[in-house]
Parts: sequence; C-alpha cells; structure tokens
Amino acid sequence: MDNLPFLEDIYPRNALYAVTIRSPVAKGSLKLIQTPKIPEGYTIITSKNIPGLNNLEGTKMPILADANLSYIGEPVGILLGPEKTKLEELSARCKVICDEETPVFNFENDSVITREIVIGDALGAMETAKKIVTGHYKTGIQDHWYAEPAGAVTMFKDEHGGAKSKKTTNLIVRTATQWPYHVKRSIMRVLGIEPASISVEPTVLNLHLDGKLWYPSLIACHAALGTFVTKKPVRLILSREEDFLYTTKRCSSNIAIAASIDENGKIDSAKVDISVNLGAYEVNGEEILDQICLGTIGFYNFNNIALSARAYCTNIPPQGPFSGFGLAQGIFAIERHASLIADTLSLDPAVWRKDNINTTLISSMPASKNYISGEDLINKAAAMGDYYRKWASFELLRQTRFAKKIDKGDTLRGIGIAAGFQGNNVLYPGSEPYSVEVTLTKDSTLEIKTSITSTEDYSKIWQRVASSILSIENTMVRIVSVNSPDCGPSCASRNITILTKLVEKCCLAIRKQRFHDPLPITVRRSVKPQPGSLWGGRIQVKDASGFAKQGIAAAVVEVSIDLIDCIPVVRGVWLCVDGGKIISKNRAKRALGRAAAQSLGWAFTEIIEYINGVLPRSQYDNFTIFSPMQIPPIHIEFFNSQSADPKGIGDVAFTCIPAAFHQAVSQALDHSFKSIPLKRKEIWEMIRARNIETAEGSK
Repeated sequence: MDNLPFLEDIYPRNALYAVTIRSPVAKGSLKLIQTPKIPEGYTIITSKNIPGLNNLEGTKMPILADANLSYIGEPVGILLGPEKTKLEELSARCKVICDEETPVFNFENDSVITREIVIGDALGAMETAKKIVTGHYKTGIQDHWYAEPAGAVTMFKDEHGGAKSKKTTNLIVRTATQWPYHVKRSIMRVLGIEPASISVEPTVLNLHLDGKLWYPSLIACHAALGTFVTKKPVRLILSREEDFLYTTKRCSSNIAIAASIDENGKIDSAKVDISVNLGAYEVNGEEILDQICLGTIGFYNFNNIALSARAYCTNIPPQGPFSGFGLAQGIFAIERHASLIADTLSLDPAVWRKDNINTTLISSMPASKNYISGEDLINKAAAMGDYYRKWASFELLRQTRFAKKIDKGDTLRGIGIAAGFQGNNVLYPGSEPYSVEVTLTKDSTLEIKTSITSTEDYSKIWQRVASSILSIENTMVRIVSVNSPDCGPSCASRNITILTKLVEKCCLAIRKQRFHDPLPITVRRSVKPQPGSLWGGRIQVKDASGFAKQGIAAAVVEVSIDLIDCIPVVRGVWLCVDGGKIISKNRAKRALGRAAAQSLGWAFTEIIEYINGVLPRSQYDNFTIFSPMQIPPIHIEFFNSQSADPKGIGDVAFTCIPAAFHQAVSQALDHSFKSIPLKRKEIWEMIRARNIETAEGSK
C-alpha cells in the first residue's frame, strides 16, 4: 500500500490555520456571532458562506449550524488565519448569541426510530409462567481515544495537461478516514462541485474503533470550505481536548429483560424493552438500533418474544458507530441475563448456555460445516481457561462467605463466561455497488486499486492471495488507495471478508485472460447490497448478507478483588473464536488482542458520562486507558471450523468479554452487576451494604 503520512506532518506552504467556533448551549436558536475586529489576513466563515447544501452526506447534520443549535460544542463558524496563537486569541473573544431553550439529555422526548419484534404470544406466556427472571442492563459511552486527533488539511492543486494545456483546478483533501468516498461526496454537496475536481488522499488511520467512519467528513468539509473561500491551503486539526469533548462516542443504552423459565430451565418467553440515546441528528440510527436488537436476542431460542426498541434524539453530541455498531450493547444485556438465569436456577452459567445456545439462529441458515455448535464453542473456551474447576471452587468459596462479614483483608476470586458474535458488513450500506479493480501491467506488476485506509496489513494478505493465484512475487503486488474505486467503509471486518473475496475474483479473472489478451489487463469486480431479512423475516434490512457467515466467540475472564482498594484485577482472558478461514493468524490475534483490552476498558476503567450535555473537564483530565504494562494475559485460540470463507472477528471481543468480566466480578462479590462501566463506587457501596446487613442479622 502507498506510504501514508500522519496528518500532523502535513504543512502546506502559506497554509492558514483554522479553529472552530462552537455553540455554548445544548439547545437554542442562533442569533448572531459577535466577533472582535478581524485583522487583515484573517477570515470568519459561517453557514452563509456555504455555496452548496448545508448537511453532511447521508445525515441531517448541518456542516455549520445556521438556525437551530442541538448540542454544546456544535460548530457554528470557522475562523482562519496565518498565526495560530493570534487565531486562538481571536476565537476566545468571539461570542455566540442565541436564545436558549430547554434541552433533553435522556429518554424524555419522542423516539425517532422504533422497532417491534413479536414471536408467538410472549405476554400470554408470561401470565402463566411459574418463574420469571427480570434484569435491567445499562451501558455507558466509550471514547475512541485516537492516537491522532481528528482533522483535515485541504489545498488547491493546479494541473496543466492535454494537447491544449487546458488548466483545471483540483481540491486536494488529506484526512484520516475509514471512508474516503463519504468525505468526497460530503464536500461535493457542500461546495457544489463535480467529483472529478476533488481528490481525497487518506493519511494514516491508526486505531479508530469505527470513530472515523463519518466524523472526518465533517472536519474535511470545514477545511475545504475554508480553502474554497480563501483560495489558500487550510490546516484544521482538533486539539486533544476538543477531540475528547465533541467527537462521537459509543452510544448509551438501557435494556430491560423479563424472561419466563419452564420446568426444564429453558427460556419459554421474553419481554424486552430497549432505549438508545443517539444524541443529536440520529446519525447511523437505524444501523445502531437494529444491531442492538439483534444482539439482545442473541444466540438463544425463544418460543415467544415481545421486543420493543426505541432510539432517541437528544441534545448531546452525535453518538456514532463504535466497534460492533450496537451489537456489544445488546449482547452484554442478554449474556448478563443468561448468567442471572443460571444463578437463579443454581446452575453453572456455562452449563445453562450449552443447553440453550444456538449459534446458527442469527443468520436463519441451516446448520452446516460453516458453523460449530454452541456446546463445542463453550467447551473449548472453558477448557482454555480451566473454567469448570475454577467455577466450582470459587462458587464454594462464595457460598461459605455468604453469611459472614466481608473483611478488608480478603481477596475474592471469580470467573465468568459469555458468548458473542458479529457480522462482516453493515446492515445499511449505500445503494451503490462497491468495487475493487486489479490491473496486471506490462511489466507484470499487479496493481490492486481499493479505497480502504485501514492500518492492518491487508497488503500482505492480498499479496499472498494474488501470488498464489497468479504465481508472481509478493514484491510485484502494489496496493493503490488514491483515486481508486469506492469499496465502501473500512468497518465490520469488510476488508478481510468482502474485499478479499473481490480481490480473489479479480485475480482469477486475470489468470484466465493473461495468456490470451495483451497486457495491461484490468478487471473490476463489484458487490451490491442484498436486501433481505433476519430472524425469519422480522427484521428487514438493506443488506442481510453481512450476517450470513457471522463470526462467533466465547470468552472466559478470571478476576481477583482486593477489598482495600475495591478494584478488580483481571488475572486472565481466554478467547475462543470461530472466524472461519483465518488468512493471517498473526494479524487476527493482534487485532483480537487489542479489542480484548479495549473491551475491558469499556467494562471497567473508562469512566466518562455526559453531565447536562457536556463531558466535564475533570473527566478529560482523569480519563485513562490500559497501558501496555496493565493489559492482562490474553489467550486467543481459533476453533478449527471447516468454513472456506473468512468471517467477521475484528469486533467480536466487545460482544463477549464485558459480560464475562461482569459475571466474574458478580461471582466474587455475590452480587449481580448489570451496568457498564462497573464503577469502583458500586463495589464499595455493595460491600458496605452487605456488611451492614450481615451485622444486623447477627444481632
């Protein structure tokens, strides 16, 4: 792949710096922006300067707010100038005048997206049930914490070409994005210019957790608008604090589950209520809500189910996609509920899962060699972590500890298990087909043209695929990402599944032609969204193919808790994954290891929440993620399924590790924890309440 620079390293000559002027209120009407006297060479841009449409591609979000203000920090203007210090001084003296209105931060207004899934007669079954287990599960936000803050650098490039030396002006856009064509289409809309006049040249993406799917397009539009107005290069890179406060986060959810259990310990019926906070403008709302619904139903066989889901638009910054697009929130709820049911029945949670799990249910596909059984999956993960022996030992300790006061000197132990899954595509892609183009040149170099921008080593994987089909050296395979066909967003494991398959098809077509047709030979292969349904026709989506071959996993997590500091210490994580055909085990283990550490961060260490529509500065100052020295031992094994195709696995750790972690802590402390992130204060308060209860009972 082309050598990509970091955005921070790009400094065009005579570039202007840019800073964002933001809304001071969570909801209101914009009246005017009061500015100091703007010196020569400095420029302020508002929505009035937008020559085209004032909204981001595929969303209701304005590029610059022109009338209505929807969250604290919403961009209302861009200030540009040659000196950064002077620019920051001027921006601090700008004042946004507005009429403030009463904001909504939680699930208080009318929902904007709804889903209803009904199977059988859940309410009737609940009325006659002998045992009903209820639980309310909450998941909080999570920050992407990019290695490099979001930003963009834009400039005009004059080119002279053709027999008549006809001059054309091109806009060059440099940004770290998962979807260059979304950036391109957004800028086309805003500036009202043709596609041929824009070239998006991606920079190093780094780890992103899907946070750079659409947000870089907004920043790129701001920078491009500045270049369009001033005719000069513009460099707009958020500060680390701005990035933390105003970029997208994993959305929060509230999920209530009531399940009736029959005499055999199986779920007979369930009533599920889901609420999701999308923030302002409901970006990717349908995708997120449907993924949460799929996750909440999970692997388990429901004879009767009544599911009601609501997504709300509120006055916090837009909550965007995060690894899993909502699957993690839903699966956390159903996996914690599965463990709660097992605890209620005094069963080992692994044993209960084996009796109730169906790993082929999501895709509505018949069992085949592409899928392993739920029992095999659970047993493999349990064997990796010596789960059954440890669970029995820790359970005995829990039962003997139940009646006595918990001592500060005690060290408690627990172990948990959970299962999860993910697809290999989004449910709501654009309507256009996505393509990969491969050219075998006259000098026998193979050029693979694709717009993916991932930092993973796909070039090595595709070199291996191409060389095995065409018998050429790896060094003769080159990945070209600039001005390549739109292959869609780099997310949900699409690169390793869908795009690798397209590369393979292109190479096979070239192999057929290479000895009959002269070089160069160019082949393009495309894939179109396949409208369809999931769960027996009850969830209609624009592309159901992403769950035809879902990756599945089971995780075991062991913890110990020192009651002096009330902080769970993860002693080990064991992750068993069925990812189908694993093309590169090293790459797959590297990606899963990172995701495992990040999923633990979401579960416990990353304590952030909006308060009155804003993340307090103290949360920015105190926000921490795992350092390399703090990451616990993570053991990963791949289940040797017979699938000939790779499956999605990049996000699967988020779907099973948090629930396993919470179950481990719950066993250690003999208390069912149901919220992400698990806070130290919750543990301390639980221990305090238990000791008071024990002391009163002994009187």
